[in-house]
Amino acid sequence: MEFNDTDIDHIASVLNAKAKKMGPNYRMTFENKEAGRKISLEIYPNTQIGSERGNLIIVYASSAFLQLQFCTGYVISKMLGEVTFIARHQGRVSGLIVEREAGCSLYANVDESVLSGDFTQLGPEVMLSSIALSLSEQLISDGSGRLDADAMLDEEDEDDE
Repeated sequence: MEFNDTDIDHIASVLNAKAKKMGPNYRMTFENKEAGRKISLEIYPNTQIGSERGNLIIVYASSAFLQLQFCTGYVISKMLGEVTFIARHQGRVSGLIVEREAGCSLYANVDESVLSGDFTQLGPEVMLSSIALSLSEQLISDGSGRLDADAMLDEEDEDDE
């Protein structure tokens, strides 16, 4: 999966941000004045990372610098106001969640097996990562690299009718 202009537009829309092309990458800056938070998100499509090429996601915050290398896909949810960037490697998933309200969370090296099943059987310290990254299971199984979580809910609603 390689990020294209349409992907960037979807991501910017969910985050209520403007994407600015900065040479080989895109940058979005947004803030939550009430909470005193401001972050910048940079997306580097198909960039050189060591001896290979891949997608690089960077978040700059006032007290953190987060980087997700070899991003393999993303899940958007306008309803939740967040984008989850996913990286998979050898049965492990890492997820960088960027929120419209200028928050972010990182879950690294999570075993894929905990993304499905009965969350109540997991310890509370593991349960949060499993719930936060559970939508990535659909992304992984369909292999598309892009998932609109809100569209999945719309499809379920139509099936219920």
